[in-house]
Amino acid sequence: LTDNSVTAMAIVIIMDVWEWAPYLGLTFLAGLQSISGEYYEAAKVDGAGRWQKIKNITIPAILPTVVTMFVLNVGKIVKVGYEAILLLYQPSTYSVSDIIATYSYRLGFENGNYGLSTAVGLFEAFIALVLVVVSNKVSRKITDTALW
Repeated sequence: LTDNSVTAMAIVIIMDVWEWAPYLGLTFLAGLQSISGEYYEAAKVDGAGRWQKIKNITIPAILPTVVTMFVLNVGKIVKVGYEAILLLYQPSTYSVSDIIATYSYRLGFENGNYGLSTAVGLFEAFIALVLVVVSNKVSRKITDTALW
């Protein structure tokens, strides 16, 4: 790996965390605040420790939120914020920063192969659809709730 490719990977990772951490943090904070304090009081009366409260109250209560966020975000796995990658895109970073969207971009705009570029984009959409459908079925099995 060259210095350019390592720097490009680090920048993309930092940008992705910077973009999504507050949103996910607020979502999970709202899920935690929806848990009634009576559950924790009852567990305290029963002699439950901190870890028992987390294992038996907190995790089961926020599991539907976790699974819903998983289903909503699993389709974005193939997208990976290609705009940021495209800004850092150069031949020296192709080995680490080439994703499906940028590969399709290169096929269409740099090589003029619009048909193959369209096929690659359709393949990407199909993979995202399969991931969302599978994650929704997993959600239904884990929490008995799903998006559809």
